[in-house]
Amino acid sequence: MADHFAEIKLAEQKSYNSIPFPWVLTPNSTTNLSFLTETIRTQKPFLESLLLKAGAVLLRGFDVKTANDFNDVVEAFGYEELPYVGGAAPRSHVVGRVFTANESSLDRNIPFHQEMALLPQFPSKLFFFCEVEPVSGGDTPLVLSHIVYERMKESYPEFVQQLEQDGLIYTRIYQEKDDLTSPTGRGWKSIFLTEDKSLAEERAANLGLKLEWMEDGGVKTVLGPIPAVTYDKIRQRKIWFNSIVMAYTCWKDTQNDPVKAVTFGNGSPYPEDIVYNLMKILEEECVAIPWQNGDVLLIDNLAVLHARRSSSRPRHILASLCK
Repeated sequence: MADHFAEIKLAEQKSYNSIPFPWVLTPNSTTNLSFLTETIRTQKPFLESLLLKAGAVLLRGFDVKTANDFNDVVEAFGYEELPYVGGAAPRSHVVGRVFTANESSLDRNIPFHQEMALLPQFPSKLFFFCEVEPVSGGDTPLVLSHIVYERMKESYPEFVQQLEQDGLIYTRIYQEKDDLTSPTGRGWKSIFLTEDKSLAEERAANLGLKLEWMEDGGVKTVLGPIPAVTYDKIRQRKIWFNSIVMAYTCWKDTQNDPVKAVTFGNGSPYPEDIVYNLMKILEEECVAIPWQNGDVLLIDNLAVLHARRSSSRPRHILASLCK
């Protein structure tokens, strides 16, 4: 293990081909924040090698206490920031490159997904920071996308073949204002960072979205066909990369029917029973490590899907997205 970091094992971890998931690092000497950020700068290739192997790296036990501290850690890695345009999760800017994680009610689970997987511009890496750990629950489970793909292909080869052949079409109606009761309840004004419909249409077009304005001020969006399975060029393997589960479990309100929200690229519906079995596979393969104050979690967005377990307050997790 490189200088200044020590690897630890946690009971919740899994191992794939003798590689821990996620990789967990603690201080080998001092926990000082400035020492940590300098070590990140000097040992970035080492940390990236772990991320390449494992898909996620958890930094635990370091002196990271506030949003400003977290911002310093993110900036130490030197990745370019990705603006949060087009994403559906309600968030608020905190400081620098730091935002709140999903602000929807904590009594609801958020299903497995990759961040902004629907869009042509999605983050390659995500940072999460635990500022206030939950008393119980509130984990952020992780699952490897290539394992999901392999399990689904083994169990449902014809379904996966059609996904790879036709892709998916996503249809969703968004209201003007944010709905914090939904994990994907961001209103179109927040999604496109404007109140101007013309500018919203321009930004939507850049994301591949077609818009149809509703009489009540909302907007219907259509995206696709887009791939549901993609190829991780760096790791040279196919991965599960879509929002089927998110759409099926969260896109339900007076104007959205989750059964109709996602179809195959040819317009035909996908089998609901397979979606339920997909959710079982995700739960079987996931790792859920309870948060501790000061935890910083780095995730490769292609390699790993993440979720959120319900919890009571307090729970304060912050996030940062990188290109």
